[in-house]
Amino acid sequence: MFTGIVEDNGIVVNLMANQGNLNITLSSKLVSELKIDQSVSHNGICLTIVEIKNNTYTVTAIKETINKTNISNWKVGEVINLERAMKIGARLDGHMIQGHIDQAGECIKINKTNGSWEYVFRYDASANITVEKGSIAVNGVSLTVVESNENSFSVAIIPYTYSHTNFKNFFVGSVVNLEFDILGKYLMKMLPKYK
Repeated sequence: MFTGIVEDNGIVVNLMANQGNLNITLSSKLVSELKIDQSVSHNGICLTIVEIKNNTYTVTAIKETINKTNISNWKVGEVINLERAMKIGARLDGHMIQGHIDQAGECIKINKTNGSWEYVFRYDASANITVEKGSIAVNGVSLTVVESNENSFSVAIIPYTYSHTNFKNFFVGSVVNLEFDILGKYLMKMLPKYK
């Protein structure tokens, strides 16, 4: 379980296909605090550390993860938002994020406003929904939905988030990982039973 508050930007240093899986090696200032079998959010994707070596660590993405996320677009040098799992008893500064990506989305608009940035994202039609002032995780970052439309939404990014996440690298056409709010997903699943 994660909160969507990014701790560090990791850098992809190696990508290696392994049968249907993908082994990803990253560098990060967090490496000295990590351990094998630990879950870490990578652009919102919960991945398990399988190796730590030479100030880098490696995680493995299986076919399901590769098919549902933007991980197949990652390249050596890519900047990845990292967050370790939340601690029980600590403040929950973002919202509850599982690290299980629902689908990929596309950035369709970026506006620099007076002191902040507005990003608009589009996603394929599905049971996933957003609501204005609701929560959404984009590449693992906990955000508040500003405007909610059918299959699209916008978020506003403050300068701190812009400079401490990979939002600064987004462009129109960037593919991102989306995890919709867990409460909304449960409600959508239950709704047909009460019609």
